[in-house]
Amino acid sequence: MPTGTVKDGRVIVDGTRIAATAPENAPVLDLTGHYVVPGFVDIHNHGGGGASFTSGTVEDVLRGIHTHRLHGTTTLVASTVTGDLDLLAHRAGLLSELAEQGEIAGIHFEGPFISPCRKGAHSEELLRDPEPAQVRKLIDAARGRARMLTLATELPGGIDSVRLLVEHGVIAAVGHTDATYEQTVEAIDAGATVATHLFNAMPALGHRSPGPIAALLEDERVTVELINDGTHLHPAALELAFRHAGPARVAFITDAMDAAGFGDGRYMLGPLEVEVSEGVARLVEGGSIAGSTLTLDRAFKRAVTIDRLPVEDVVKALSANPARLLGMDDRIGSLEPGKDADLVVLDAHFDLKGVMRRGEWVVDPRLD
Repeated sequence: MPTGTVKDGRVIVDGTRIAATAPENAPVLDLTGHYVVPGFVDIHNHGGGGASFTSGTVEDVLRGIHTHRLHGTTTLVASTVTGDLDLLAHRAGLLSELAEQGEIAGIHFEGPFISPCRKGAHSEELLRDPEPAQVRKLIDAARGRARMLTLATELPGGIDSVRLLVEHGVIAAVGHTDATYEQTVEAIDAGATVATHLFNAMPALGHRSPGPIAALLEDERVTVELINDGTHLHPAALELAFRHAGPARVAFITDAMDAAGFGDGRYMLGPLEVEVSEGVARLVEGGSIAGSTLTLDRAFKRAVTIDRLPVEDVVKALSANPARLLGMDDRIGSLEPGKDADLVVLDAHFDLKGVMRRGEWVVDPRLD
């Protein structure tokens, strides 16, 4: 609960919502020995189940969404990767329809407005400076469903584009950036409020050149994304972020690509080929980490059992904080009367046993 862990508590579900009082003769499901936590909210996710959100049919995208629902993600923002601007605009049209239908919570554009110095698994020849007119093209194509756009704010047009995004109610995220500390502070002052996968695809923290990491960690206006898969971050880096930003400013993400929930093999991430081996995705050419195969139930378990974070802090990072960031905390992100009945059931070992989305079981704990 928002007030902490409640032992021997109960959650009342009436239709699609959490209710304050139980209907007469309501059936009871006994989950003694389990945790019931809010549904997970993933604000940075490129696909799963063999499907990419940047390509493929509507059915493919729905398969990717369902894959993550099976792992507890009841609210998902679909992320695209760098591509031709016209292609991304067309893709935004398709994804916006799914947002209108309630299948996703909106669109996150990661690229093409990022630094070639920190491109990661993005095609360098398709990168471009964040000219406000080009940024506006993607915003318009999303028909009011653009939630976030990641950009390297130090590039020409970057600061003006941050202001444009804020003006249109879109989260400006600093990422895939080669910015200095001072340039990052300028971006935050202009309205940037998210650090895209903090530590990854940006200069390392330095004692003379602190770079973007220090600026993003120290400013209370910024929420920092963390990929807690054991590959993207050393546990000490995760602890540093939690200690410095505090549990109210961390959002766990998957940054998942289409191999999530699907297995090892060869995949395409935009125009680039990716090899997934033992669950780690890397570009075939160059070997850069290419997203993840993470699901949020695994991020939860790792955070509690390996990183030894309090359950309450992990719930904030997986549910309450991203819900607030999206402006959806009146409906999702916590177990409170009136909110959507989005629940995840975990056993005493923090393994997933049930998922409910809007009052319907996606994974039924009674069938385990």
